[in-house]
Amino acid sequence: MSNATLRPDTAMVHISWPDGSNADFPYIWLRDNDPAAFHPQTKERTGDLTSFSLDVCPAKIEADDNSLTIWWADETTVSSFDMGWLRQHRPGKRAADPAHTGFGLWRQDLGAEGVPRVQADQVLNSDSALQDWLVKTQVSGFSIVEGLADNTDAGMDVARRIGFLRQTNFGLTFEVQSKPNPNNLAYTSIALPLHTDLTNQELPPGFQFLHCLANEAQGGGSLFCDGYAIAEDLRQLDPEAFELLSTVSIPFRFHDEDTDIRSRKKVINLDEDGQVIEICFNAHIADVLDLEPALMTRYYRAYRQYMIMTRADAYLVTLKLKAGEMVVFDNRRVLHGREAFDPQTGFRHLHGCYVDRGEFESRLRVLNR
Repeated sequence: MSNATLRPDTAMVHISWPDGSNADFPYIWLRDNDPAAFHPQTKERTGDLTSFSLDVCPAKIEADDNSLTIWWADETTVSSFDMGWLRQHRPGKRAADPAHTGFGLWRQDLGAEGVPRVQADQVLNSDSALQDWLVKTQVSGFSIVEGLADNTDAGMDVARRIGFLRQTNFGLTFEVQSKPNPNNLAYTSIALPLHTDLTNQELPPGFQFLHCLANEAQGGGSLFCDGYAIAEDLRQLDPEAFELLSTVSIPFRFHDEDTDIRSRKKVINLDEDGQVIEICFNAHIADVLDLEPALMTRYYRAYRQYMIMTRADAYLVTLKLKAGEMVVFDNRRVLHGREAFDPQTGFRHLHGCYVDRGEFESRLRVLNR
């Protein structure tokens, strides 16, 4: 039988379960998470942390395998917790999140044939196929959807199976093709070295969708590399470079006649545990570096080293999209680029849009239910 005891010396309730596991629950945490302090429909907090003392203390408790009941001292409040809920939310143990699938780092040996693929009609018509595809896409950072209809709505229909499209200064969607008076290098026919999009934005877009409608010109192959893999290799090979790129922010800027959007970013971003969670690398829209002179040369060496690694064959996966295919990739992890192409030899047209990471992860959680 489950057992609960008060521990006034540490201001915690100690709970032990029949299988031998146990956990400590601070009084203040239990009072703050009283189930009655959440709206029954919206599940949002309605309780007020300022309405009781930080030194709140139980007068008595009772527990069995199903519930823990607490009578609070100096109050009329009685809190009743589901024992399974308490076990699931033990302080110090992060709650399981179905959207956190982990990452599988890859390099050149993945090859074009190793990229996960799925049929568009499966994603559009089956929630289980959608969930499977989303997991694979998040683990590897990118995938290819096949069998799309020959219209610009087809790729957007797949993206909207995940969530809302992200609007940027380029619009809700964008056309990747060579055109007169371009305001972005993507709208030319020259080669594009590997990069992540819109590092100048306060929050760069999450997943990018590039639907190939035509790719008949000579050249124009798509290039990809795993920015996480490069960062982890840099951490081992050149710790000083890794530290500089993960601690020092630099300015990025996009500007044309209508916009001037700027932001500072670190090339390598880490979570509180030191895991790489984001890459912001775009040499085309890096603004004039404004670092202290003593730091400038050291930073340039680190920045250049990461750039060299993005162009190394050891990390590169190359493929040429066919009409009806759409590549989907995490824009804040997977760097993408393009070989030059000759627009005189054929038409090349890709239609693109973005869905933010938050929408992507939300869909994974809902599907997991």
